[in-house]
Amino acid sequence: MKVHTQPYIGQHCESTATGTLLGQIGVNLSEPMLFGLGEGLSFIIWNMKIMDFPFIGGRVKTDLLTANITKNLGLKLTVKETSSVTKAWQGVKELLDSDKAVGLKLDCYYLEYFTHPIHFAGHYVAILGYDDKNAFLVDTKQQGSEVTSSLQSLELARSEKGPMSSRNLYYIIEKEGEVTPLKEAIVAAIRSNTKAYLNPPIKNLGYKGIEKASQEIIKWFDNSKDIKTEFATSAMIMERAGTGGALFRNLYRDFLGEAYKVTGNKVISEAHEAFIAIARSWSEVIALFEKVAETGERTYVLQASEKLKALSRDEKNAVQILEAL
Repeated sequence: MKVHTQPYIGQHCESTATGTLLGQIGVNLSEPMLFGLGEGLSFIIWNMKIMDFPFIGGRVKTDLLTANITKNLGLKLTVKETSSVTKAWQGVKELLDSDKAVGLKLDCYYLEYFTHPIHFAGHYVAILGYDDKNAFLVDTKQQGSEVTSSLQSLELARSEKGPMSSRNLYYIIEKEGEVTPLKEAIVAAIRSNTKAYLNPPIKNLGYKGIEKASQEIIKWFDNSKDIKTEFATSAMIMERAGTGGALFRNLYRDFLGEAYKVTGNKVISEAHEAFIAIARSWSEVIALFEKVAETGERTYVLQASEKLKALSRDEKNAVQILEAL
C-alpha cells in the first residue's frame, strides 16, 4: 500500500522528509523557504577523542528544523519514540494505513540504496508505504528521491544507537486551523534565528565557532594521520552531503532572496546581498580543503584559516543587519 501524496524533491534530508509531509496537507514551499522557516542557519565545530577528525556543520541540530517549521507555520507536530521495535513499526504502519505520510529519523548506514554507507543516525526519510518485504521511502534527490529498502533494513536503521540517534523516532504533521501567513512566519523565523545565532551558549557555535574553526583546522592538519582522506571527507560533507552547497549558506542566501520578495523588507534585502558573498566565501574554503587533500600542503590550510576568520566577521555583520527587522 502507498499513501496519496507526491514526494518532495530536496537536497537536505530533513527538509525533504518534512517537505513531503507538508505537501500532503497542502503546504508547498521551496527548500530554501523551509530551511529559513526552520531557523536553520547555524555553525558548529565539534571534536572528541573518539572522532578521527573534527565535525564541521552549518545547520541547527537535528530535530529542531522540523519543530521550528511547524511552530512558525502554526501546524501541529506529533513526535513519538519507543525502544520497542514492534511498537515502532506498528505505530508507523497504523498511520500509513490511515493514508498519512510519516517522517522517520534513522541511521542511513543500513538503507540498501546508499552506495557509500556511513553511520549517521541523524538522517531523515519520509515513508509513504510498504508491502510484505519492502518500505517505500522518500530521500534526497542525490539518493534517488523515491527509493525502496527492505523492512528488515529499515528496522535496523531505526533502532541503531549512537551519536544523534533517537529511539525509533517517527513524526506526523497536521493542520489545526489556518496556516500562519507566510510573511508573518518569515519575520518570526528570522528574528528567532538571528537571536540564537548571535548568542551562542558555547564558543563552538555560531560566528564564534567559525573563528574557533580557523584555529582548530591548523591543529587538525598538524596532528592528522590521514590528511588526504580527512580533509577530502570534510570538504564533501560541507559541499555535497545534503547541505545544498557552501555548508547550507546557499540555502539561507536563497531563503533571504525569497523572503524579500514576500515581505518587501529592505533589511532582508541587505542581508541577502551579504549572504551572496558569504556563500561564495564558503565555497572557496571548501575548495581549499580539497587542495589540502590533493597536495598535503600546509599553505592551503593557512589560507583556509584566514578565510574562516573573515567569514566569522562577515557572518556576524550580516546577521546583525537582521536585528533591525
